[in-house]
Amino acid sequence: MNRRFFVKTSALATAGILASRYAIAGGNNITAFPAVRTPADKRKFTSKAVENLIGEVKKNIGNKEIAWMFENCFPNTLDTTVDHTNVNGKPDTYVITGDIDAMWLRDSSAQVWPYLPLCKDDKALQQMIKGVISRQVRCILKDPYANAFYKDESKVSEWHNDQTKMQPGTHERKWEIDSLCYPIRLSFGYWQETGDMSHMDTSWKEAMKLIVETFTVQQRMKDKGPYSFMRSSPYATDSIPMGGYGYPAKPNGLICSMFRPSDDATIYPYLIPSNIFAVSSLHQMATMMELVEPNETASIYMLASQVEEGLLKVATVKNSKNVAMYSYETNGFGSYNLMDDANVPSLLSLSYLLGNESKLLDRPTYNNTRRFVLSDENPFYFKGTAGEGVGGPHVGADMIWPISIIMRGLTSTDEAEIKNCLATLQRTHANTGFMHESFHKDDATKFTRPWFAWANTLFGEFVWKVYRERPHLLN
Repeated sequence: MNRRFFVKTSALATAGILASRYAIAGGNNITAFPAVRTPADKRKFTSKAVENLIGEVKKNIGNKEIAWMFENCFPNTLDTTVDHTNVNGKPDTYVITGDIDAMWLRDSSAQVWPYLPLCKDDKALQQMIKGVISRQVRCILKDPYANAFYKDESKVSEWHNDQTKMQPGTHERKWEIDSLCYPIRLSFGYWQETGDMSHMDTSWKEAMKLIVETFTVQQRMKDKGPYSFMRSSPYATDSIPMGGYGYPAKPNGLICSMFRPSDDATIYPYLIPSNIFAVSSLHQMATMMELVEPNETASIYMLASQVEEGLLKVATVKNSKNVAMYSYETNGFGSYNLMDDANVPSLLSLSYLLGNESKLLDRPTYNNTRRFVLSDENPFYFKGTAGEGVGGPHVGADMIWPISIIMRGLTSTDEAEIKNCLATLQRTHANTGFMHESFHKDDATKFTRPWFAWANTLFGEFVWKVYRERPHLLN
């Protein structure tokens, strides 16, 4: 499915129908909560541990609308996007992103991530997530430059005419650093939660080596490398200039990324949040490889050090208030793009992805960056009568992404800020009981993508975190 076409036409046309269907008392003054979750007999996958958690949260929090939204959103990935089976004696799980029948390496990782802590109580859930890792390994070995894949090779992509090396079974071939970071994060998190190392098999090790090779090539220390991409499209953010290789960058150890996590083209090739994510992911990879292929760890640590040195050289810049912050993109020649995008990894999300204690983040610089991102200094921070938050070029001006509001809450320690994020999300779901890709800053019933599993599951992760740490905010 053409993601942009769906966003700009079908989803917006559907918004009014969904809002009127689920409105109970007008506005969000809901007095009863309709059954909008997929019926039990239609669900793709059911986890006893997830269902038990839903029951516990619903019983114990006083905000019944948030409880209803949690019941709808947290299991949405399992209910609607998971195709789990076994292939050659190994678990295999294909996870679509929602309304697009394709599996993004990024989205699929993020969609199942919140379930990891429940694996110890649910072996079926553990096998399902292990199957996601197995499927991701196969995708990476097929093409480490692709961002999204189909379940099998029989389906022909609508993007088959893109000027790049498209392969059967590939939905889209947009080179994004985070596409290779997320599977590492999922593998590491799975191992940490379960103690299971069986996913670190020969294929997995080959995929890890290919990631290191791809990152190294895209440092472009000597030449541009083999990857190029161009598309015939009315959207400038859908294609790469300069013959498909992007604008020049001065080699300094950073990895070039031709696209952002939004699937929009970068302006400057050094995408800072993705490079920071890459250093963290490489450290996680090395920790795992020390257990199964220790001879490979030296090259992994060396690459991580090169990227980190590059970040120390060019990642920070002074903003208009003469305050040091992380830039979003740079080229190594002194040009910087000061902004943030809602899609993760973003500048805002760094403490979420890396952890608050990460030594990769300079805390004062991150705090300055966070203040910038959540202000009108960020050209993609929108504020209106419906809400405020970060958007991005992908769906245009004045469209706020719930993911950014959720991420603001997940990265905050301020109870007033967390409570405000919860209230905004409760106020802007347009009476559907679900999150969306984006909504208009002045009218939450104008939203894109009524079925966006990543945002739904991430909302569930946020509510669960608040439930564990600050339950009084849910009353």
